Amino acid sequence: MAGLTACGGGSDRAEGGGGSKDEFSPAKGVLAELQQASKKTDGQHSAKVEADQTQGTPQGDISTRTEGVLDWSGGGTTAEMTVTQQGAGADSLPTSGKAMPARYTEDAMYINLGEEFASSAGKGKHWMKYDYDKLAEQAGPAGALIKDQMQNNNPARSVDLLLASGKVKKVGSETVKGQRTDHYSGTIAVSEMARMQSKKLSDKELDQLSDQLEQQGFKSEKVDVWIGDDDLLVKKQETAKGTNGDLDSTAYYTDYGTRVSVEAPPASDTLPFEEALARRN
Repeated sequence: MAGLTACGGGSDRAEGGGGSKDEFSPAKGVLAELQQASKKTDGQHSAKVEADQTQGTPQGDISTRTEGVLDWSGGGTTAEMTVTQQGAGADSLPTSGKAMPARYTEDAMYINLGEEFASSAGKGKHWMKYDYDKLAEQAGPAGALIKDQMQNNNPARSVDLLLASGKVKKVGSETVKGQRTDHYSGTIAVSEMARMQSKKLSDKELDQLSDQLEQQGFKSEKVDVWIGDDDLLVKKQETAKGTNGDLDSTAYYTDYGTRVSVEAPPASDTLPFEEALARRN
């Protein structure tokens, strides 16, 4: 979500100004560096991930810690993760503060909600299945975006987002987890963000999604990426301010090329979320 604020006038803008001098402008150099990072990161096909996200809600902040491995070699995305949620917004959840195993296949997400869930609402089943198509049906444009992002959750997408905006600046060099990196930053308008992030949403769905995000108070999102000397994404951070609270999401990527093997849990131990929702209603 962002309309970049490139500091210092035209020569710092990634769009460039045309002409022979622009051929060697710092802005074009920044885009070339990010294009190389996107290509190199995408070509690794898998990585280890550590991520922390804080999301404001009317009930208070929800902090989510995610650790595991991610694979994007097959065109879609698969992952084996551990997810822990806590904070005022998650206090009422029976899983608050508990590490939950999570599996992501190309068409669904599975969360192990534990013994307490299995012995009550789960009717003996530990895993909740969130089918991406069903999520899209239930949540409208926002659900369609979730489906699209979950099926295409390649780390290079944050780099591609800055490239697509055409509005990015190089902040400088920084050390991240002992690694020398180059830091790039951009701010993108929410009206542009949905179109850049989605590959499959219709124009109508994109307009509805933009309206939905703006109603939540999200007008822009700041995107920062840190690229190592090997041209691989080391860290990404996305921040935004909303009516119900702010969003701050940070992820670190290591061990590119790591082996990832993901299988859906047994159907006999799985409850589709839409069934759980129907029982509740």
